[in-house]
Amino acid sequence: MDDRRPGFRGDIEGLRGVAVLAVVLYHAGLGITTGGYVGVDVFFVVSGFLITSLLWRELSETGGVSLVRFYARRARRLLPAAVLVLVVTVVGSSIVLPPLRVAGVAGDARAAALYVANLRFAAQGSDYFAAAAQPSPFRHYWSLAVEEQFYFVWPLLLLGASWVWRRRGAGSRAPAAVALAAVGAASFALSWRLTVTSPSWAFFSLPTRAWELAAGGLLALGLPLVGRLPRRTAAALGWLGLVAVVWAVTRLSESTPYPGTAGLVPVGGTAALLAAGSAAPGSGVSAVLAGRGLRLLGRVSYSWYLWHWPALVLVAARLGQPLPVWHGLVVSVATALLAGATVVVVEDPVRFSPRLAASARRGLALGGGLTALATVVTVVAAATSPPLSAGRPAAAAPLPSVAVRTAGPAPSTAPPSHVPAALAPVVDAVATAVEATAVPPNLDPSLRGADRSKARPFLDGCHNTFTDATVHDCVYGMPSSRTTVVVFGDSHATHWFPPLEQLAKVRGWRLLDLTKSTCPPVVLSIFSPVLHRQYTECDRWRDGVVERLRVERPAAVVLGAARHYSDLYHFRMYGPEWVSGLGEMVRRVRATGAATLVMGPTPKPPVVVPDCLSAHVTDAAACAPPRAVAVDEAGLAAERKAAEGAGGRYVDVPSWLCTPATCAVIVGNLLVYRDDNHLSVPFTTWLAPLVAAEIDDALDVRTARSSSQRPPH
Repeated sequence: MDDRRPGFRGDIEGLRGVAVLAVVLYHAGLGITTGGYVGVDVFFVVSGFLITSLLWRELSETGGVSLVRFYARRARRLLPAAVLVLVVTVVGSSIVLPPLRVAGVAGDARAAALYVANLRFAAQGSDYFAAAAQPSPFRHYWSLAVEEQFYFVWPLLLLGASWVWRRRGAGSRAPAAVALAAVGAASFALSWRLTVTSPSWAFFSLPTRAWELAAGGLLALGLPLVGRLPRRTAAALGWLGLVAVVWAVTRLSESTPYPGTAGLVPVGGTAALLAAGSAAPGSGVSAVLAGRGLRLLGRVSYSWYLWHWPALVLVAARLGQPLPVWHGLVVSVATALLAGATVVVVEDPVRFSPRLAASARRGLALGGGLTALATVVTVVAAATSPPLSAGRPAAAAPLPSVAVRTAGPAPSTAPPSHVPAALAPVVDAVATAVEATAVPPNLDPSLRGADRSKARPFLDGCHNTFTDATVHDCVYGMPSSRTTVVVFGDSHATHWFPPLEQLAKVRGWRLLDLTKSTCPPVVLSIFSPVLHRQYTECDRWRDGVVERLRVERPAAVVLGAARHYSDLYHFRMYGPEWVSGLGEMVRRVRATGAATLVMGPTPKPPVVVPDCLSAHVTDAAACAPPRAVAVDEAGLAAERKAAEGAGGRYVDVPSWLCTPATCAVIVGNLLVYRDDNHLSVPFTTWLAPLVAAEIDDALDVRTARSSSQRPPH
């Protein structure tokens, strides 16, 4: 272990070991490290401290900073291991992952190669804490992107501040400290704000993370003052810092709004540890951190950080299920050994190469060549995807045309149900579909276009985001019509927007979309794992919708909700509070005079359907879930009882997608699901006659009830 380098500090290398251990154990699923993700914050502070120390030393000794040498050093230090892991992960992903995912993963890899992975994940609205079935194997590259973006700007800011100060005839650390403090304060304020309003940008973006790197930089600039701390004071500060970091690792969790103010704990703790090691080296906690074991982990920390995450993701994908903790630990140990080999064979030979160190241009050329190689690999991987279909084009399953009814009143005596005639061809088509084997080349939407098959409210901004509690005036169909139909609920309610929009145009209805992300039309306050707090916007929005319905007096309201809410939302799906809350919402909607339809649960496959089909183009049945897996029959029955008891109509959606044994994923040439739970627009549009029949029956019952309640003439 080389501790002879100028300025080497064993305590800092040990602190890196603590940071990477926290991250790896968190990703492996070890329960005690619920806040292990703060290891990245520790890395940020340490990196800010070391790089600022290096830059200031050069500036003090030479009067300037060679940006060429600076970026050449960064390229030698970071790129060899990063590109090696990237290339191996792209190849491994092409072998292990479903073909449809490879193009997306290659896009993530390309963003990682160009150090913009954080921007890609933030723009996608990715949730770092989500227990996704298919996380990107390059998700961890976001932190490398944040660091490199910061160090593209920071040397220039440091040089500019020093130049201005020298023009005034003074030379000190003050201008750099002022500049860095201003950057840090602005960054923290933005982080605090966006943690509440835009969690993905708060977590992944440089502007909301720069304060953590700035904290380390300010400490580096303040070393002359830190060095004056009494030895005992420094030792006590170090132990407090360690307590803060350990507390954050073990007490914070996925439900903690982050970074926000919670980030102050690990950042402050790390700064305290660095200060203690600077003022009282070799004593107290610094001596513990400088121990051989932690230093060994610190030495391999960068490569271990790079290798562990894609290994966990790809092994889980290969097994087809989330890894048990002990599997995760085995993979983590294996990648630690791989990281050690990477340090010896790749990192150190390039980093300490005399030939590369002697020429900054060679270092930059190495960086440019490695970046180009990584980019080419990602482009080739995206372009060489295998075919995503097999067999001959499939014919669309026939359905009766949508019946044209006027907006006027129906007879006072309800006619026989319209549903059986419309349901029969659907049942026949689904029964045929579950026997199909090939993914047809004329699939609609195509597997590549599945994720874009979203209803209009998603595309035109009418589907409320998490923090938007406004009840928008999103009107479709015939805006001047006196007959209003409303679709109300979470993203699953938008399943039914395409057929309702078609019906609105045919029948002259005014269609009002009132939908909001993960906000079911149930009188129930929930926790948001995306916002990491109580979902108060959902409560306010639902109350606003009910008030809007009282004003609108619609003819019919269609309620739609997902049924795969987990314990992360702090309630039990189909539990008493859900069922009673659904019944209460039906009563409130019925009180407006509207016919109220509760759309039953959309069967939930255990796989991402387009991905699964891309891996089984000749065996589509392998992706069709058993009904017993995809539908909670007891929950469905409880909901039906509650909805009908409150005066609503309960629609048996599973009967539209499933036989008694199996649920379809392709019907004719229509792709049923665009992901693992949302239905595609072409499929729900195809169901328009059946939706029409359900609404017709509900309107007829509503009219009959109204007539029976009128006093006789």
